[in-house]
Amino acid sequence: MGQTPIRNTIRALRFQNGEMTQQALADRVGVTRQTIIAIEQGRYSPSLEAAFRIAAVFSVPLEVVFQYDGAGEG
Repeated sequence: MGQTPIRNTIRALRFQNGEMTQQALADRVGVTRQTIIAIEQGRYSPSLEAAFRIAAVFSVPLEVVFQYDGAGEG
């Protein structure tokens, strides 16, 4: 399984929000720390619900957290 065409700014947002740990974010979103790691590294695309929850934790629009690079595919 390779990189997904979805980029994210989760790591930057965590550090802009008091250097939030991956575990703290995982607890607030309702996923495991390993899931947050995989999403940050682009190895896993979150469910739509998880994506919205992540954006809500940081009080930013979904597009600030996730960007889709797959234009022209399919």
